[in-house]
Formats: sequence, C-alpha cells, structure tokens
Amino acid sequence: MFYILKNVMTVIYDSKLPESGYKQGRIKKMVTVARETKEGKQSRSLTHKDEKCVGCGICTDLCPTSSIKLGPILPIARGLLKVDKININKENCVLCGLCASACPFEALEFDIDGVDIKERPEYPKWTDDAEIDEEKCIYCGRCEKACPTEAIYLSRSLPNVEELVRGETELDQEKCIQCGICEELCPAEAITMHRNDIDPSEPNVASSVELDKSKCVYCGVCKRACPVDAIKIVCTTCMEQEDIVTPEIEGCIVLNEDECINCGWCQEICPVDAAKVTKPFEGEIEYTEDFVCKGETCHACEDVCPCNAISIVDGKSVVNPLFCTLCGACAKACPQKGIIIKREKMNLENIRSKSWKRRLSGLTEENS
Repeated sequence: MFYILKNVMTVIYDSKLPESGYKQGRIKKMVTVARETKEGKQSRSLTHKDEKCVGCGICTDLCPTSSIKLGPILPIARGLLKVDKININKENCVLCGLCASACPFEALEFDIDGVDIKERPEYPKWTDDAEIDEEKCIYCGRCEKACPTEAIYLSRSLPNVEELVRGETELDQEKCIQCGICEELCPAEAITMHRNDIDPSEPNVASSVELDKSKCVYCGVCKRACPVDAIKIVCTTCMEQEDIVTPEIEGCIVLNEDECINCGWCQEICPVDAAKVTKPFEGEIEYTEDFVCKGETCHACEDVCPCNAISIVDGKSVVNPLFCTLCGACAKACPQKGIIIKREKMNLENIRSKSWKRRLSGLTEENS
C-alpha cells in the first residue's frame, strides 16, 4: 500500500475564557498528518494543551520515536520562563497516539478524522475520576480553598442576619459623645463611627455613629458599655434560643473536570465525605539510599508538584501520599535524582495493542 505523509505544524491561540474562575488558555501546538491511501485520506492531529500539562514526563518516557522532549520544568514552575512544558518534534512524530492515551491529565489530544481517540472504542481509557455528591455537600468551601488547580467552584447563599435574629435598636445622636467604645467592642462590627478631622469651626471628633441593623445581633454589648446611655437595644428572639430560626444554606458546587487532576485534596479535606477521588496511579514514593535532600536551599520538588503534595519539614522534602498522584514531576525535577516513583498499578483500561501494553507496563516499574 502506498502512503504519502504530510506534516503540518499549526499554532492555535485559545480565546480568553470568561471571568468565571477558569484559567485563560495558552498556546496549543498541533501536528497534523494526512495519510493518503488507495481507500481515501485519513487525517490525524496531535494537540498539546500546555495549560493542562504538569510536566511529569510520562509522554517523553513512552514515545517510541523519542519525538517529545521535556522542557525546563523547574524555571517554568517558578515563573522564570514562559514556554511550553514539552516540545514535539513534528519531523519525527509518527502520530501513533500513544502519548495522548497515556497522559493521565489529558494534556495531549489525538484526533483521527476529527474524532478524539477517547471517543473511539479501540483505544485505552483512563478510569481515574473525581466527583462531589451535592446531596451530601454542606457548602463549607473547604474543597474549593484547598484545590491546587482551582477546579472547584462554590456558590452559596446565606440568610441575612435580620432573618434569624430580630430586635429593636435606637442610638441617640444628641447624647452620643463619639468615644468609639461601642464601635471597638461590637462583636458583629455593626457600628461605624464617621470620624472628622479636628477643626475649630466644627469641634466634633465624628459627624455621626451608624448602627447597621443588617449586621446587628442584638447582643447588648454596646448598650452596656456606653458611658452615657446613648444606646437602647431590645432583642425579641435571642431571649429564647429556641425561637431563633435554623439557617437554611443554599448553594451549588461545581467540579471542573478539565482543570481537575484527581489529586485527592477534596476527598481528604471534606468533613462529610461528599468528595470521592480515584487517582490515575497507585503506589508509593521512595528515596535512593544515598539521597541527601537539600531542603530549603533547593525545594525543586515542592515547586514543580502540581498537587501541592510536597512540603519542606525539618529541612527535608516530605511527600503526603494522600495528595500525590505519582505523576513523577518531582523525580524529573530533583537535581540529585534521589526520588523514586514506584507505581504498582495504573487505572488505564482497554489496552488492546501488545506493543502498547509492553511500553505502558514501564510506567508501573520503578522509575527514577
């Protein structure tokens, strides 16, 4: 059969995403090969999404033609360089699709005739996943704050204070001597004193004292502290705690799968077990016998970790396995090559090709 191979390099700029918390896309590099056969034409395209790439080097380790090279990951992670984390040699790439199938972060997309191989039944499928059960979620926001890739978005509405605690207040401006005691003591920060510059034409330290009823909890601290009895407060509900209405908290929690790297932070930090995560790999991290960590003087592993799983403790790097995806970025960045990634299992299914299975099996062996 006769083949004509054509390589075309195209640079595509993402449009700016709306201001909804999603990150702005970066440049994509796409290699397209058109294979002309007697039966017709087949178009293949490989797209690298640098904004999703973590610099783990899995694709560089697996590429059968050594067409992918890892960039200067550490300077990139530290914000010193603005270049793509990997480079694809379009002259050597045969567009087999192995790199895209093996990338657990979907930073590489491989299309055949416009169809992503993730949608094709003959190609491997990752089963790592993350989900949040909104029926269990109490909208506390812990997962949103902890997520290292900002993949979780929380929107919640809380009732106004006046819907829960009711009462009456009165502040006598004529009696008030603008001492500021009530403002400083108010636990709800409901009192504001509008201070003046001292002026002989207007010998007052403040123009007025304002009490925000939407913040006031009618505790009575200001009334008891006022030295001139200028404040009157009566709470109509807090006399009996049972009369206070239970707050109804409504909200919405969204997990953006395009940003999620299945690190496990949300699962571990959730107080009600509403988040469940299946990681791409199972295994552990070890160190070489002669490895002497430089700690704060290096911290390369900590800087490149996409999962915020590494910290410096007592002068040495410590990996928390609860948050580690075993991607291997830390091992690639370590200047002493002292980190060993031991993957015992990868959650990639439907590997039909024997040659692909042999190459992929290398990911579950010891890699330094």
